[in-house]
Amino acid sequence: MSQNIYDDPQFFSGYATLDRSVKGLDGAPEWPALRALLPTLHDKKVVDLGCGYGWFCRYAIEQGAASVLGLDVSEKMLEKAHSLGDAERIVYQRVDLETLQLPAAHYDLAYSSLALHYLENIDGLFSMLFTALKPGGKLLFSCEHPIYTAPHQQGWIEDAQQAKSWPVNHYQQEGERFSHWFAEGVKKHHRKLSSWINALIAHSFIIDHLNEWGPTDEQIAINPALAEERERPMLFLLAAHKPR
Repeated sequence: MSQNIYDDPQFFSGYATLDRSVKGLDGAPEWPALRALLPTLHDKKVVDLGCGYGWFCRYAIEQGAASVLGLDVSEKMLEKAHSLGDAERIVYQRVDLETLQLPAAHYDLAYSSLALHYLENIDGLFSMLFTALKPGGKLLFSCEHPIYTAPHQQGWIEDAQQAKSWPVNHYQQEGERFSHWFAEGVKKHHRKLSSWINALIAHSFIIDHLNEWGPTDEQIAINPALAEERERPMLFLLAAHKPR
């Protein structure tokens, strides 16, 4: 079973302070780039893998989606999603993505934001999603970049001139990584970028776009703290589809 760190009270209260928790999609600096990769949502059936507060679920409904299934392993996240307003065409379910089963050829879009790096068995998920998507259906997800997840001790290194560098070590050694992020022992799974891509290819997805995300000049002008994200990619965004 996936680690359910979001139901840890200390972690959940810390996560609630993030801009992406307070401001929703507009608080996620990668959102404009992710939004640009979305297909038309009007009259589409959507599944959100790791829906959290339900921000994308509600956005999809606002864009005219026929239905949205929001899935998360965290009871606290789903309670928060419900508290922010239930929509008639959204269904939330508590489920572990490691063991998720969905009906065949049912969905037009499978979407996930910063959730899949918590999973050990990504091959099983991709295989199931390929079956669950309609022909021509889209898969769009964001994850922590392998350059970010590789080191056993995540953190910037500063030289004598206070220039920052990100250590890239243990990159080839895939597997569990533990960090302190709002709580001790947050577990994620590091895999090489090639492993992500080859897993999709192995399960017959066609890759449409890969973005090793970094902030724009305009974003840095508004929020100078984002400038360090140009020193290494923290996230990647990947769009793929099931052939017709």
